[in-house]
Amino acid sequence: MRYLILLISPIFCYAQVTLTTVDLSNEVEETSGLEIYGENFITHNDSGDKARVYIFDSKGKMIKNVRFYDLKSIDWEDIAADQNHYYIADTGNNRGNRKQLTVHILNTTLDFEGTIHLEYEAQKDFTERSIHPYDAEALTVYGDSLLLFSKNRETLHSEIYTFPKTAGNYSLIPQAVLDVQSLITAADYNHELDLLALTGYNFQGEQFFYTVTDFKKRGWASFNLTKYSISIGRAQIEAVKIVDENNFLLTSEKVKNQFARLIHLTLED
Repeated sequence: MRYLILLISPIFCYAQVTLTTVDLSNEVEETSGLEIYGENFITHNDSGDKARVYIFDSKGKMIKNVRFYDLKSIDWEDIAADQNHYYIADTGNNRGNRKQLTVHILNTTLDFEGTIHLEYEAQKDFTERSIHPYDAEALTVYGDSLLLFSKNRETLHSEIYTFPKTAGNYSLIPQAVLDVQSLITAADYNHELDLLALTGYNFQGEQFFYTVTDFKKRGWASFNLTKYSISIGRAQIEAVKIVDENNFLLTSEKVKNQFARLIHLTLED
């Protein structure tokens, strides 16, 4: 089946954004995903770490890490969750030369249960290059499916891909395209609020936060996309978690003289 591709541009909003931050442990230099784990949080590093996740509390204190000896971490980019599982997206593809991408499935006690294997149906060229449309860092649960948002360096748009959240082999075909004018790094969807949140940055280093209200209600044909500018210095935002319609949790990677951080973002009226 082929899908109708609609390009949706955002409304740029100048509402006040308030940020408060908590430093994280030095163990998570490139925290690249964020989810709730009981009363605490779970994260993981980007490429360069072993296959492991880290549990920390709301004050940034590290509680423990869990190593997966049967898994590899090529480029873990995001983590998503439902009531029964966590999904870790090993989908980073900076150079466009990965022929198969994966999403690992863990249960709530962090036992490995299977792998989703992905490929882009449109990709025929796997030559290593820096500018291409076949990278993705943002994953979220959407009902019985997972949504993956591309980090398209060619167009600064983001293609939305959807696939089942069960182990298997799937070919990715975009459902819609968002004209975000940035490189999307994180996503979260809250089904009770019908709210999607995204983060991204542009080549000039400017960082952005996005909301899409009535995401499911509007369907794939019309998105209410709002874009906010956020200022956190040189550190790149890598993860987002929705608290409510006005409050969100982000994480940023470590940079010189600055630890990785847990950031509470509030949208003011």
